[in-house]
Order: sequence, then structure tokens, then C-alpha cells
Amino acid sequence: MIAAQLVPTPIGPLALLARDKVLVAAGFTADPEQMFARLAPELRAEGLEVVDDLGPAVDAVRAYLAGDLGALDDVPVEQPGSPTRRRLHAALREVPAGTTVSYAELAERAGLPRTAARAAGSACAQNLIAPFVPCHRVLPSTGGYGGYYYGVPVKEWLLAHESGRKDNFM
Repeated sequence: MIAAQLVPTPIGPLALLARDKVLVAAGFTADPEQMFARLAPELRAEGLEVVDDLGPAVDAVRAYLAGDLGALDDVPVEQPGSPTRRRLHAALREVPAGTTVSYAELAERAGLPRTAARAAGSACAQNLIAPFVPCHRVLPSTGGYGGYYYGVPVKEWLLAHESGRKDNFM
């Protein structure tokens, strides 16, 4: 069974989905079914149950929001993908809060050539576990914020929170 819990945040509800205390999805939505629908068929076959307390993952979100920016780093996560995508997701988890990288830099950190920036962008677009796999920390080398599955204002808020700016709008 996939267990789900909604956690309130300043930028809206964060749906957390876990299997055996390992996060398999997380995203800024009030509908856990929206995240559940993005899971692999074999996980969806297990069913979804909304619970009152997922434990450490929820505690980590609350600590992160309270200012412990490394709190999400140790929460176990698992998502499908090719070996290259998994390397890119692992490299994303190594980008410290308060910093950003370009897609080319992310590719390089994953042991890929800088020319694999497109693969890095695809890994971010397919990331199922935001903000635990912090694709919001990747910015285009041409400037600006680029896109974000949950909307650029959410990405801007996360980056402002992590940089310590007190102008956290929304």
C-alpha cells in the first residue's frame, strides 16, 4: 500500500507518498491522487491510502520550513529511471540548499559530459519527488528561473527560502 499525507506549507499543500517509509512521490498539490497517477503501474497496483502521519518525512518537511535546510537530505527516496536518470537525481540531491547549478553543471556533477544538459533537463522534468530531489535548484545558464512542474512562483519561493531572503512572497 502507498501511504499519502498532505503537509501544509506556505506555498500550498505538499503531498507526500511513501512505500515502507521510502518516499516514492512528493509534490505541491492538494490531491495525492495527482501524484499517485504519475507512479509506475506496479506501484499504483498497490493502492493508495491517506494516513495521518508518515513520520520522518513529515518531520523533515516541518524542519525544512522552520529553517533546517538540510532536513530533506536524509529522507530515503526511490523513483524509477534509467541509470543515467538515477545518476542525475542522485547528483541533484548533492546540490546544497542555498545554491543553484545549471543543467550543464548538473550533468557534469553526475559524471556526464556538459553536453548532456538536455538529459539533465529531462531528469528534472520527470522528477517525482520534489523538493526532496531538489530540481528547483537548477536554473538555465541563459538566466531566469526556467520552468518548474509546480509553477515558477513555487520555484522562486523555494529558492528565496533557501537563500534566507525574507521576501518570501506568496
